[in-house]
Amino acid sequence: MDKARQKVVDRKKRARRVRKHVFGTTERPRLCVRRSLKHIYAQIVDDVAGTALVQVGSSAKEVMQKADKNSKTDAAKIVGELIAAKALEKGIERVVFDRKGYPYHGRIKALADAARAKGLAF
Repeated sequence: MDKARQKVVDRKKRARRVRKHVFGTTERPRLCVRRSLKHIYAQIVDDVAGTALVQVGSSAKEVMQKADKNSKTDAAKIVGELIAAKALEKGIERVVFDRKGYPYHGRIKALADAARAKGLAF
């Protein structure tokens, strides 16, 4: 198996390991983050009902207008701020953070810090 494919397999193993312990309830849903090479996506999921309550991605028009074209970290910060604002509008103040096996640094950390700064507790 080549190195790139092995990295994906290892990340998915870590994600499964994390999901054993991270579960979103109605009172405290799960903030789930997914990252691609160009974009970052976040959604708040109620695992009991099996529904996505709020979702934001860096490919959305509102994020593309605000973000610098060259900085993926700035786009992640804007996504974190928007997900927190939309969650607070729906009455969601506390969430469980699911990083999906990604290391907690860079864009993932920028999104989480921006969401915390806007009032989301996790």
